[in-house]
Amino acid sequence: MGRRTQADRDAITIEIGYAVVSGVAVAAVTCAGIYVPAMFLDLTRTGEHLLFKIAVGAAAVVFLARVVHVLRRFPRPAEGRRVPDAQPSQPGRTSPDS
Repeated sequence: MGRRTQADRDAITIEIGYAVVSGVAVAAVTCAGIYVPAMFLDLTRTGEHLLFKIAVGAAAVVFLARVVHVLRRFPRPAEGRRVPDAQPSQPGRTSPDS
């Protein structure tokens, strides 16, 4: 594997942060969606405790699925990719695309 540029490392860091934050948000919504109705139902203490465990387990599964989904779709650099040159490719031009 070749060297990564600072921009590549920054992009990976941001993508990991996004994956974790979105995973937490989706897990919280999942847990609340399962457990909140239990507050309005007349459940026994055991039933409420069991529903809470189910909600936490489902939230954990959803969190992991979201993180894996986000990180798997992140593009990987092609093999043999090199660090870009600091100078423009043609003299007098400001960038290779101009």
